Amino acid sequence: MSTLKAMSAAEIVVLHGPNLNLLGTREPHVYGTTTLADIDARIAEAARAVGFAVRSVQANALGEMVDAVH
Repeated sequence: MSTLKAMSAAEIVVLHGPNLNLLGTREPHVYGTTTLADIDARIAEAARAVGFAVRSVQANALGEMVDAVH
């Protein structure tokens, strides 16, 4: 509960999991050319439109994702 109090009421944390940092560069013929930065920009734009801020975190290890939440 204390973690939620420290976070802004209008902030959303988006956690991107393993290998998503490779979007747009790894096998673009299979996965397309949209990068994770492109996706983050779209998420941030949509969030701003409804009054939220977004913090995006990409991690390849579960421990890093847990640290981002804490």
